[in-house]
Amino acid sequence: MGRTLHIGEERVDRIREWAAELGFAAVGISRAERLESEEPRLAQWLAEGQHGTMGYLEKNFDKRLDPRLLLPGTKTVISLLFNHYTDVKQEDPEAPKISTYAYGEDYHFVVKWKLKELLKWMRRDWGEIAGRVYVDSAPILERAWAARSGLGWIGKHGLLLNKQGGSHFFLGEILVDLELPPDGPVTDHCGSCTRCMDACPTGAIIRPQVVDGSKCISYFTIELRDALPEPMAGTFENWMFGCDICQEVCPWNRHAEPHSEPAFVPKPELLKMTRREWVDLKEETFDSLFKKSPVQRTGYSGLKRNIAFLDRARND
Repeated sequence: MGRTLHIGEERVDRIREWAAELGFAAVGISRAERLESEEPRLAQWLAEGQHGTMGYLEKNFDKRLDPRLLLPGTKTVISLLFNHYTDVKQEDPEAPKISTYAYGEDYHFVVKWKLKELLKWMRRDWGEIAGRVYVDSAPILERAWAARSGLGWIGKHGLLLNKQGGSHFFLGEILVDLELPPDGPVTDHCGSCTRCMDACPTGAIIRPQVVDGSKCISYFTIELRDALPEPMAGTFENWMFGCDICQEVCPWNRHAEPHSEPAFVPKPELLKMTRREWVDLKEETFDSLFKKSPVQRTGYSGLKRNIAFLDRARND
């Protein structure tokens, strides 16, 4: 006879089954509590100004460390991974590059809908559950919770790494007032490898697991609203939105398998754009290419600023 499952274990099994049905790659469970070990790291990162102009990261300090302050009564943090890896590339090798996670529709909406469905199914079968879903849109330390729940470890580039799929995952969380048996963390498998640190052209990875956000190409091309700093000219390696360098050189990403999410498939015309067409980009084309896209975050004027910056560096 098989072992008798505790009700909490049965529920976790059901959550994993439902999550897989919705396309999630993995699920991890953590007990909701204050992340005491993260407090000094977060405080130092902010004190050193490594968040750049992202002032919103200074707010809700305690909520970032304790999910029970986000949703009173929370007992469990359910962390989920959603694969976004693709081996599809832009056709013109000289075209300004977009981080592959932004090839398709905005993950905030795609993954959040799936998380809401999962919570809805939990409520359907188990009655009224106090819960909230999050996808990179609230003061919650997603990578810390994912690592705590055994979904991977934090690589030297600061991203969650998973032995089965590398780092090409979106992270999502569901906070619930259910008591569920927690999973344990896994060990770090980066060893002595420093490929990501060595490859970063702006030196943003200042020490293992610590990224100075104010030096990151993704920060410059997405978050920064001011003019791009001239001393950085020639260091972006042709990235106009985001940057995948630290992921491209990571050995663990050799194990990544392409996603199967239709919403993340890029428009053919996006991949076909030449360098000259990007330089001459018109607002109507931007709107057509990036409807419902994460690239809307930088907007037409921001993307044009980035492209012009790359083009000037190329011609100097």
